[in-house]
Amino acid sequence: MGSAIKATWLSIAMVLLSQCTTTGLTSGTPQEQRQAILEMREEVLTELFQLKPDVRSQVGEAAGYGVFSSANINIILASIGAGVGIVRDNSDGQQTYMRMGEVGVGLGAGVKDFRVVFIFHKKESLDRFINQGWTFGGQADAAAKAGDLGAAVGGEAVIDNITVYQLTQSGLALQATVKGTRYWKDSDLN
Repeated sequence: MGSAIKATWLSIAMVLLSQCTTTGLTSGTPQEQRQAILEMREEVLTELFQLKPDVRSQVGEAAGYGVFSSANINIILASIGAGVGIVRDNSDGQQTYMRMGEVGVGLGAGVKDFRVVFIFHKKESLDRFINQGWTFGGQADAAAKAGDLGAAVGGEAVIDNITVYQLTQSGLALQATVKGTRYWKDSDLN
């Protein structure tokens, strides 16, 4: 594929990604953004607790937890995503606003909005996530959820003393990707 075609596909993907649900969380004043992220966190946790009531005690007993809203676009052989979120240290109540970005390669087509909840069982894992924030992983999933059909738990995994829950909100994606995801502190909101 020529570089002009690749650049065109990347431009289209960026425009589509900018229209996904995270846009409302990244516009407005810093105070408005913080408030929108806090509201997103409460909505996602409420939804997760309804789907898996035992998670409420996991969150309360953990060193901390994080909630992120993300949108992912898959176009032919490329996968890109972006999102925002917040991590809370349960020991001192400290909240850290963060951003995320991901890129990958793999066969796929579609747009997927999803939410991710991280439960940090050890303080070291929490601190490492906040201060280093880098994760690289493989993903193979198929999700088809749209409109008012509600949300579904897309998966649950435990890695490095971190339990991860993924909830899809809307969109359609069929993908098999290996992608790198980077989480970092949001210098504008902290």
